[in-house]
Amino acid sequence: MTLSVIIFGILSGSLLSVLIGLVGARRRIGFGWAYILSLIFTPLLGLIFTLLSEPLPEGERRWGCVATLIVLSILALTGLFFFLFLSSAFV
Repeated sequence: MTLSVIIFGILSGSLLSVLIGLVGARRRIGFGWAYILSLIFTPLLGLIFTLLSEPLPEGERRWGCVATLIVLSILALTGLFFFLFLSSAFV
């Protein structure tokens, strides 16, 4: 049961970070920085940092390094699941 709670926590935190990144895409901070701040700190602090930045003019968005962040996130999650699988196999 604890493994499922850990996986749920990681996935929900990642989803919240992506949503905060989408909010940041319409602000000066951009998607990439809002996403990284939400992952490093809590999503609540990432949201506060994102909302403190200035909004962009209407219709403009900043995506920044989205592809790099997505690839790194997928690699990190894959490594985490692999580590969790290996650690549970030896218990």
